[in-house]
Amino acid sequence: MSSTLLGYETLRIIWWLIIGVLLVGFAITDGFDLGVGASFTYLGRTDAERRTVLASVEPVWEGNQVWFVAGAGSALAAWPLLYAISFSGLYLAMFLVLIALILRPVGFAYRDKLTDVRWRAGWDIALTLGGAVPALLLGVAFANLFLGIPFHFDTLQRPVVTGSFFNLLHPFALLGGIVSLSMLILHGNAYVALKVGEPMAARARRAGRVASTVFLVAFLAAGVWLYSALAGYEITSIVDHAGPSDPTRKTVGLVAGAWLNNFRHWPWMWAAPACAVLGALAAHLLLHAQRGVGAFVASILVQAGTVLTGGFALFPFLLPSSTFPNQSLTVWDASSSAKTLLIMLGAVTVFLPIIVAYTAWVFSVLRGRLTLENMHDHEGRY
Repeated sequence: MSSTLLGYETLRIIWWLIIGVLLVGFAITDGFDLGVGASFTYLGRTDAERRTVLASVEPVWEGNQVWFVAGAGSALAAWPLLYAISFSGLYLAMFLVLIALILRPVGFAYRDKLTDVRWRAGWDIALTLGGAVPALLLGVAFANLFLGIPFHFDTLQRPVVTGSFFNLLHPFALLGGIVSLSMLILHGNAYVALKVGEPMAARARRAGRVASTVFLVAFLAAGVWLYSALAGYEITSIVDHAGPSDPTRKTVGLVAGAWLNNFRHWPWMWAAPACAVLGALAAHLLLHAQRGVGAFVASILVQAGTVLTGGFALFPFLLPSSTFPNQSLTVWDASSSAKTLLIMLGAVTVFLPIIVAYTAWVFSVLRGRLTLENMHDHEGRY
């Protein structure tokens, strides 16, 4: 592998695709963990039921988290400006997400340490928040990319972020949060319907059908909003795709409906939103028919289709600026050096297949359904 075979432009495209793969992987794997957590107290009415639901995700959540860590680490190394500005502009939202994510492993570790009802009820609330808060706020943060983040570069090329957490709570961003929360609750409940016995599975099927309906309405509403009422970003100057990383060397215009330009230029991209919509419809019907495997596969399509729809719509933008659109970050002007991208690509070529193989192996080993009878020998603390 050499730079003569992979030019700077090609490396940038490859890394945009890699980030997309990692985000899809996170939504598919850790996504059902979050969905299970968000609906945890509904799925389990008794202590035994709740312990059964928890037992379905406890062996896999930590491995699933690798996708989140890999995505954040890759963003830092491949797109340092994206990492720096997004974690500054979305600081409070990301902080709340991290706090909620920290609650999950602590809840898993400590919930059953004592048999006191109040103790376990408190951790049940913590586990529910640990699923619902990230599921909601990650969608709010992602939807804000279409609105633009208030940032610019000063005369020394230092990024300056303005605005506050409450600026992120635009109605469109909240709609994005509903899309994210509903799709992950659908995914989590499809997983429980597949992996856990009755009566939790029956509740999961009902909750999954409700979530699929909410998702369809919110997802389609977001699409109509993007097309009809939200100005999109469009590069209006010539851009050197293999040029130096300098976000200030272009001009950007705001044009109504521009977020759908890529779908007009490359019609095959419509496969992503079609996958999300058809997957949600299929999941709804398959949950009703008690087809657990099919419903879970359909919910996987929802996760992949939704993430890809957002990525396709944004391309080539990574982080639009609402205050200085000309200084928005794009695939062509916010990356690390070609040498850095090339070295990292070698590492990803080795380690990403290992992550995929390990994930597949774990789910193969842990196949089967958990029932209340499995919990009868584990009533006390541990």
